[in-house]
Amino acid sequence: MISTNIKEAVYHLNQDKIIGLPTETVYGLAGNAFSEEAIQSIFTTKKRPSFNPLIVHIKSLDDLPLVATDIPDLAWELAKAFWPGSLTLILPKQPHISDTITAGKPTVAVRVPKHPMALELLANLDFPLVAPSANPFGSISPTKAIHVENYFGDQISLVLDGGSCEAGVESTIIGFEKDKVQLYRYGAVPLEAIEKITGKVTVFNKSESNPKAPGMLFKHYAPKTDFILSRTILEDIEWYGDKKIGVLLFNQPISDFEVTHQIVLAANGDFETAATNLYAAMHELDSLNLDIIIAERFPDYGLGCTINDRLEHATHKTTTHLKL
Repeated sequence: MISTNIKEAVYHLNQDKIIGLPTETVYGLAGNAFSEEAIQSIFTTKKRPSFNPLIVHIKSLDDLPLVATDIPDLAWELAKAFWPGSLTLILPKQPHISDTITAGKPTVAVRVPKHPMALELLANLDFPLVAPSANPFGSISPTKAIHVENYFGDQISLVLDGGSCEAGVESTIIGFEKDKVQLYRYGAVPLEAIEKITGKVTVFNKSESNPKAPGMLFKHYAPKTDFILSRTILEDIEWYGDKKIGVLLFNQPISDFEVTHQIVLAANGDFETAATNLYAAMHELDSLNLDIIIAERFPDYGLGCTINDRLEHATHKTTTHLKL
């Protein structure tokens, strides 16, 4: 059930139920971070493997010591710079944070969301929320309430409708190891913005079986339709010309080939616009019973790195067809 009733959401969360929660990044599947019943329900409903940790959402920077300890100075600087916002920090966890949340690791992922409805909800609760993306494990992330409703229906108590997600991609995840700052997931905060505060960051953003943070598995954010990331978009369209093709493009439509289904993410050439539209476009193309979706690779800087990361996780195929 889709609703805008925050009091009703508070009621369900206080009963250890789970809900769909709008954030500025993507919609989350939210439950009481101090309730083992709610935490387990999230893993079960998403069909999420137990080795993949969850993110804890808190109401303000002041609540960070409630879930984390031994917080380095750089972490405080980053939190002050980007919270509320789309940055998740990996920090040593407080003992009362469930090992189920952290997948048995001694660290916890934590952030303050920026969406006004999420902040109002958190302000009316006596506990933080765990909230991974509100999709079945591995599927395209939801950026609209209807995406969550289509995924889960009556498996969850309600979906709070906060409109379309402004950022449109998940949070950036940063960790700290032996005085080194590490990027575990590209996200809505560009790496360049983080490095202005931290200096050079080491990128470590993929892991197959023991991820240190959410979103690190090789196959993720994936449509049901076969999906290819292309460095040579026109050649790939020609290569797959005998198939029913959908095309996902950065800023210009294709006129040289007859492609029935093509979506331009940002006609204005703006990465933020493209990120906002990315998952909704993937949902749309995935609903058309196509044989294959071909996505154009973005320039590798700023949010282009984040978008490429999501497209790479959606497929194991990055193609370059050479004409012999």
